[in-house]
Amino acid sequence: MKKFFLTLGAIVLSTLMWAQQLDPVKWTYSVKETSASEAELVFTAKLDAGWHLYSQYTDPMGPIAISFEFNESKDYQRIGKVSEPKPHVEFEKEFGCEVKSFSGTVVFRQKVKRLSEKDFKVTGTVSYQLCNDGSCIAPEDYDFSFTVPGAKAEEVAAAPVEETPEEPEISENSESSENSEYSENPENSEPQEPAEPEKKNQSLLVIFLLAIGGGILTMFTPCVFPMIPMTVNFFMHNSDNKRKNRRQAWMFGFSIVFLFAVMGAILSGIFGPEALYTLGTHWIPNLLFFIIFFVFALSFFGLFEITMPEKWINSSDEQVDKGGWLAPFFLALTTVLVSFSCTGPILGAALVGLTTSSTDRWVSLVTMLGFGIGFAAPFTLLAMFPQVVKKMKSGSWLNTVKVTFAFLELAFGLKFLQQADLYCNWGLLPRDTYLALWIVIFGLLGFYLLGKLRFKGDDEVKEISTLRLFIAIADLAFVVWMIPGLWGAPLKGISGFLPPMESQSFNIEKIVAENTQAINQAGNQTIQYGKLPADRKYADKLHVPLGFEAFFDLNEAKAYARQEGKPVFIDFTGKTCANCREMEHYVWTDPEVKRILNEEFVMVSLYADENTIQLPEKEWVTDDKGRVLKTLGRRNLNYQKTAFNMNAQPYYVIVDADGKVLTKENYKYDRDVQKFINWLNEGLNNYKQ
Repeated sequence: MKKFFLTLGAIVLSTLMWAQQLDPVKWTYSVKETSASEAELVFTAKLDAGWHLYSQYTDPMGPIAISFEFNESKDYQRIGKVSEPKPHVEFEKEFGCEVKSFSGTVVFRQKVKRLSEKDFKVTGTVSYQLCNDGSCIAPEDYDFSFTVPGAKAEEVAAAPVEETPEEPEISENSESSENSEYSENPENSEPQEPAEPEKKNQSLLVIFLLAIGGGILTMFTPCVFPMIPMTVNFFMHNSDNKRKNRRQAWMFGFSIVFLFAVMGAILSGIFGPEALYTLGTHWIPNLLFFIIFFVFALSFFGLFEITMPEKWINSSDEQVDKGGWLAPFFLALTTVLVSFSCTGPILGAALVGLTTSSTDRWVSLVTMLGFGIGFAAPFTLLAMFPQVVKKMKSGSWLNTVKVTFAFLELAFGLKFLQQADLYCNWGLLPRDTYLALWIVIFGLLGFYLLGKLRFKGDDEVKEISTLRLFIAIADLAFVVWMIPGLWGAPLKGISGFLPPMESQSFNIEKIVAENTQAINQAGNQTIQYGKLPADRKYADKLHVPLGFEAFFDLNEAKAYARQEGKPVFIDFTGKTCANCREMEHYVWTDPEVKRILNEEFVMVSLYADENTIQLPEKEWVTDDKGRVLKTLGRRNLNYQKTAFNMNAQPYYVIVDADGKVLTKENYKYDRDVQKFINWLNEGLNNYKQ
């Protein structure tokens, strides 16, 4: 009986130990025959609550995307790429980019042409990164296998094969496996969780409000402002019927909104989710948008004027002269056409900026509708209360507004050139170059507002208003605030507009951290670049936060720890692990934590997702499934799983030079600084004993 309980206890203990290793996703595979010669492979991933994986088409600067690899076979041919449902899109400050993710139950589909009359198997691997609010799991290769029924002989010979498209395939049907034909286990399947519709609606509401603001701003441009008294006069001239005039004013305003809404509906029909994704990421549309912004800026600077064809304006004006209830509509059309030289650049900027920031196909309609309401509101309200028009005076200030817009168009246009540059790796706009351009642009804007620069249409500035002075002060303060960024300051407030920090060619904080200690040897002063050996493995490719030094190979770290008489702090991390960055930013930067790690430990950072570094053959390892692991990341992840029964990052372990763990528990994601310090001290005290 005693032996039985010992055996039972060992089984329970083993189960509890291995339960630490996270497995928050379950996969099922099914096949749907779509025609006599084609079939659809259905990958269904069911994620535990709180966990998510990342779209195949998420930003390369963000987390690791899911990827599918198919083993070649003469029995089938793939048609297109793996399609996926519409992801949830959210900007994540840790990565400085938009991240596309899935949660709940997700279905991926791959169409294939069957080339065999007999049943055959489709095999391959799927690799993905999983994250929740506290940890991430580095990607591994997971095998998949489908048994596909053979096709009829005549169909094998006759069926054409579609070429693989170049653009991403995103399934319009964002539902998951509620249809039993797509799943072998429909009773266990759930529809994909909605991509937070509240946030989606809030996002469209913000876009709508911003567009209204843009429409109102056009009132203060030299193309629109002078039209206000002329337009209002049309409704009030030679008529004592104020009620009728006001109805026509409402008709005029509604017509403007209608015209913009129609244009928005057309754009929404053209730009679906796939097109919006391409607009936001591909280098060609981003380069085109930069050119558009640059041309609009030159127009606002007064180099030339962008206008609608005069024939269109004259034809519309003739219809206004005919009068009747259609006159307000044609007056609205004339107003839109005449004002295009000023509204075009602002509307173009709004459309490009807002459309590329969202994958919702209705963003164009919402933008145009909001812009139309903002543009029409001043005209309509002033027609209702014409006495206000008498107090409105035009002047050189209108040109000042236009030139200010020109500077802003020029600055924000660089964002699109930067996107194209990142996509193609041209290296045209590293972070410091980008910042230098912004500093110059906004600096010139500040001098312009102070009257030190003049453009075409400007009067000589003999004195400036209080409002203009305070705007200039705010602008020049922004310029001064950006200057430290040239030497590596993070500038978190505008980080979403800037290229990644890694592109910075000069980072003074990094240089200071890498050159920390001067020592004297044999009476001669020499400089040692950092405390650790400069030739340690992978130090030229991998990095730790500024102010810290670490090894990137465990054996090297243990050897150095034995030499120095210190314990080893193992940091299981990932390049794309957002929670790892949070621990580094919020916990490691604490002065006491930083002192303990730097002075009392030998640090080693083991990247679990760094699979671009190939290991020499003598360092290859074989996992428990018999797979040969040839990359640094896969070897590190395998070590974490086999030694500590954990596959999520961040994960911290304290060991001595022989690999003995020195704490009762290892440390997971927890931003409690004091708790982290206590854990470090526990390991340090146990080592000294």
